[in-house]
Amino acid sequence: MHTRTLGQGLRVSAVGLGCMGMSQSYGPNPGTRQDMIDVLRSAVDAGVTFFDTAEVYGPFVNEELVGEALQPVRDRVVLATKFGWRFENGNVAGLDSRPERIRIVADESLRRLRTDVIDLFYQHRVDPDVPIEEVAGAVGELVQAGKVKHFGLSEASAATIRRAHAVFPVTAVQSEYSLWTRDPEAEVLPTLAELGIGFVPFSPLGKGFLTGTVGRDTKFTEGDIRATIPRFSEENRTANQALVDHVARLADAKAATPGQVALAWLLAQQPWIVPIPGTRRTARVQENAVATQVALSADERADLDALAARIGVHGDRYNQFHLGLVGR
Repeated sequence: MHTRTLGQGLRVSAVGLGCMGMSQSYGPNPGTRQDMIDVLRSAVDAGVTFFDTAEVYGPFVNEELVGEALQPVRDRVVLATKFGWRFENGNVAGLDSRPERIRIVADESLRRLRTDVIDLFYQHRVDPDVPIEEVAGAVGELVQAGKVKHFGLSEASAATIRRAHAVFPVTAVQSEYSLWTRDPEAEVLPTLAELGIGFVPFSPLGKGFLTGTVGRDTKFTEGDIRATIPRFSEENRTANQALVDHVARLADAKAATPGQVALAWLLAQQPWIVPIPGTRRTARVQENAVATQVALSADERADLDALAARIGVHGDRYNQFHLGLVGR
């Protein structure tokens, strides 16, 4: 596994692991808790050093899972988690990035992750009721206290990133980015390049669609978030199939999988981009790790660059509520 450097010198594996799906959003887990611990530890064996979780995943139980699995190898991994939500009776009840709440979340996350420091602490969604300068200042104080090493933002606008970075250096920005979700290219990526901030694409495989394993006839199980996303309606899946078919043809020509090609395209965009595909299976962890060895020619990259514009992508990436939480 190659390594890459995000902002502020944070060095991580070129492909990380998004852990959310082990606890929520993709229907019933096919494995047990021990199975998920085994998957997480197999990722370390495959060279993955960058693991992404959040207090809201579960809520709370994903951090506990990651903490238990990775405690024996804590010195070999980089742990990223997130703050920014308000809870009532264990359920999400809105946003809350007040400094006093950030401090509480940090302590609770440290306990659940079984560690004495959080390597990368993201604001999960921008809270319009709390100036981003106060958020950056609060995380900066946690860094000074030795509880956090690096500050990150998730799904923030270019303007917000600039304001935060002016108060305390931002190490990484996390947003959805893939062959069929290109939103960050217009403003966010140029801003990160200018400021020396790393970029961490989540859902780099299009929530499974770009792997070729989700088709028109796929039936989503109860609790699968894709059933609520317009892009995954049966009509839009049929229309979007041309995009994944194109990726699959290139993958066949390169003796790779469609998912590996999709990850290789992301890795080729910038040396400071580190995708975090999620999975609940060791075989997928290993497949994704090998994407760092898939080489794309200049012509192949150019063809993929133009793919979404040429073929078209049908349907929004979020429902209206969640679209309202991004790009602020």
